[in-house]
Amino acid sequence: MRIAVIQQHAKSDTQNNVSRALSAMENASAEGAQLAVFPELAFTRFYPQFRADDSVSSLAESIPGPTTELFIDKARETEMVTIINLFEQYEGKTYDSSPVIDADGTLLGITRMVHIADYDCFFEKDYYAPGNRGAPVYDTAVGKVGVAICYDRHFPEYMRALAVDGAELVVIPQAGTVGEWPEGLYEAELRVASFQNGYFCALANRVGIEDNMTFSGESFITNPAGEVIAQSPEGDDHILISDLDLNEVQNSHARKLFFRDRRPDIYPLTK
Repeated sequence: MRIAVIQQHAKSDTQNNVSRALSAMENASAEGAQLAVFPELAFTRFYPQFRADDSVSSLAESIPGPTTELFIDKARETEMVTIINLFEQYEGKTYDSSPVIDADGTLLGITRMVHIADYDCFFEKDYYAPGNRGAPVYDTAVGKVGVAICYDRHFPEYMRALAVDGAELVVIPQAGTVGEWPEGLYEAELRVASFQNGYFCALANRVGIEDNMTFSGESFITNPAGEVIAQSPEGDDHILISDLDLNEVQNSHARKLFFRDRRPDIYPLTK
């Protein structure tokens, strides 16, 4: 399976952001990509860097809605599984959400960020309600795919839940800044998640300067052996193309050994 991790900056012009993203999908398709994943809030400004003074619902949109429909059409046209990320409004609440679109344009479902951060420049509790759809794994045209939106990747139990439900690939739409964590920690965290759970991880990060924040880019992919197999540069828009052999999932240490020897009866995660 060939994946395209589309690392791009966001301007204040949402239409321009979406247009560039759709063009990136066409370019990725021309290189044989079968799945495309975009960063967190890839088509708008990163709203949570500022405290919200009043209602934020006017910034959000429905799913399906105008943006989702554009990517549904492009997924169908390019025959690519497509995972985007939007500020979603649903039944009076707003969420950080990733629609998952199959290669035939079918909207398979929506993953909502479960864990909500709140610290300088990431005032996300002002914007997002906690996700209420669990940790779904989608049976796509190219394999079983789960989504861990940004902050969710820090929770090992969430990452394990995706593996237990059969994920072969976990995509991570992220908004990570230069110097936010010690050098190499992003990669180390997902190398361990891949090794312990026996799946590929593909992190798609924002890039560029936005007001008080400088997003680093450096999107990357890890394999079930816990290795970084491909990475985008820092600071530039980039389409990271990589071939993933999903046979590595079932042949991984995690799927052959660790899952066999798990003892969830001894340490249930229910407390």
